[in-house]
Amino acid sequence: MRQEFLNSNQAVAEGAMSAGLNVYIGYPITPSSDLFEYLSEKLPERGGVVFQAEDEIATINALVGASLSGARTMTATSGPGFSLMAEGVGFAAMVEAPLLIVNVMRTGPSTGIATQIGQGDIIQSRWSSHGPYNLVVYAPASAQEAFDYTVRAFNAAYIVRTPAVLLSDAVLAHTRERVTVRESHEVEIVDRKKPAEPPSEYKPYRSDSSDMVPSFAYYGEGYHPIAESLSHDERGYYKTDPRIYRNLVERLVHKVERNKAKLVESRSYYTDDADIVFVAIGSMARSVLALVRDLRADGVKAGLFRPISVWPFDDESFVSSISGAKSIVVVELNQGQLYEIVKSVLWERGIKDMSLHKLDMILPELPGPDEILEEINSRGWRLW
Repeated sequence: MRQEFLNSNQAVAEGAMSAGLNVYIGYPITPSSDLFEYLSEKLPERGGVVFQAEDEIATINALVGASLSGARTMTATSGPGFSLMAEGVGFAAMVEAPLLIVNVMRTGPSTGIATQIGQGDIIQSRWSSHGPYNLVVYAPASAQEAFDYTVRAFNAAYIVRTPAVLLSDAVLAHTRERVTVRESHEVEIVDRKKPAEPPSEYKPYRSDSSDMVPSFAYYGEGYHPIAESLSHDERGYYKTDPRIYRNLVERLVHKVERNKAKLVESRSYYTDDADIVFVAIGSMARSVLALVRDLRADGVKAGLFRPISVWPFDDESFVSSISGAKSIVVVELNQGQLYEIVKSVLWERGIKDMSLHKLDMILPELPGPDEILEEINSRGWRLW
C-alpha cells in the first residue's frame, strides 16, 4: 500500500493493474489518452501487454478475443469511440466475455468539444448496442474512487460474466488528488467460475446454479468453447428456436438482476433529516455536495444521494434516503438521463407524494454550487 498524487485517469490505470490487468487494447481519444499513455509505460513493466488497435471497432473485438483467451483486459475511450464500439459491446454481452470499458465522458453529440466535460452517456453505457442484455456500470466521483471502482468493475465483470463500464468525465479524469494505491495482494480479486465437468460435457452457455452465470473455460484449456454472436443453444450452436432464444436472452438480462446485491453501490450525504434530496453523479456530484453544505449552513435541510452503480441502480438505498424528503432535484449535464432512471424507480415503487425536478444543465463546463443555485432560482422552483 502506498500514497500517490494521481489524476483519476492514472488512478484508473493503477486500479486496473491491481485488479490483475494484463492486456490493454485501445485507440487514443481525448480526454482518455493519458490513461493509455500511462499504461503504455507501466503495464509492460509488470509483464502485461499494451496494444494500439487501428480504431475502436478493432479494439472492442480484440478485447473480446483476449478475454475469452484468459486475459483480464480493458480499454479506455470517450463518447465517439464508445459509439463505435457499440456492436462489439453486444457481441461481448452475447458471448459473455468479462472485460472493462472506461468511458471518459465529454461533450456531444458527435465530436462535441473534445476537452470539455459531458454526462450524456448514461443511457448509452447500458444500451449502446441493440437487443436485450444487461451491463454493469459504475460512476466514481474522485481519484480514490476511480481506483477503487476500477477494481470493483473488474470483479463485477467476472461475477456476472459480462462487460462492465466505468463512467468517468473530462473534469474528473484530470482532477489530481491523493490516492491510496493497493497492490494486487491487498485487494479482493474475483476470478472466473471454472468448469467442474470434463471437456466432453462442457456447455459454455449453461448455468445450473442460482446465480445464472455459466462457468468459463478459456481457449487453450482443451474445452473448445464456441463464441457465437448469433442466437445459440447451451453448447454454442446457432439455433433459431424461440424457446432457446428466450432462455438465452432472459438469462443474459436476469443474471445481472439476480446478482444485484453483489453489484450495487451508492453514497448518501445529510439525508437523514433532509427535506430536499439532490441526485447527481461524477464531478457534478462534487459541486452539488458543496451546494448542499452551503444550504445546510443557511438552515436548509438539504441532502445528496449519489449513485455509484448507475446500472444496476441502488433503488433500495435511494428509497431509504428520500424517505423523509418533500422534493427531489436531479442535477446533470444532459437532457435528463439520470432523471429518467430516478423517475422510473419512483413510478415502480408507487411513490407519488413528493415533487421531482429535472435540473438539466446542458453545458460544456462544470458548474459550481453558486451557478447551480442560480439555475434553480431562475426556474422559479419553491424548494425551501
